[in-house]
Amino acid sequence: MSTPPFSLRQIDHVVLRVSDEAAMVAFYCDVLGCTVERRQDAIGLVQLRAGQSLIDLVRIDGKLGAMGGAAPGVEGRNMDHLCLRADPFDREAIVRHLERHHVRIGDFGSRYGAEGEGPSQYLFDPEGNLVELKGAPDESEATA
Repeated sequence: MSTPPFSLRQIDHVVLRVSDEAAMVAFYCDVLGCTVERRQDAIGLVQLRAGQSLIDLVRIDGKLGAMGGAAPGVEGRNMDHLCLRADPFDREAIVRHLERHHVRIGDFGSRYGAEGEGPSQYLFDPEGNLVELKGAPDESEATA
């Protein structure tokens, strides 16, 4: 087995195929704090800055989105979930914020991620995609 001639540093970007671009931009910007980095309307793409990564929103009826077939729905989704590292992670403040924005909130628990075991809050974007907000590893796990 050979070693790749590179090492992975982080997720560069994730691409979501979307039906309602305006609702998705509002959710990712107003609720999760992303910013619009650039738009490429000719191909139906909006790129959102999420820390050091990008979340690309591709319109289903746009040039890029049409290549992926039917829109996601109850019977099929674009992905299982997207996990975003959140700092600081104050669950009560996060839940209050999500409730103010009428976000559908999912399960809370301790889950393993890139930095280890830590707090994790699931929620859903306007098109039903599962999003995970992940906190720093628990101190007890970090020192174990």
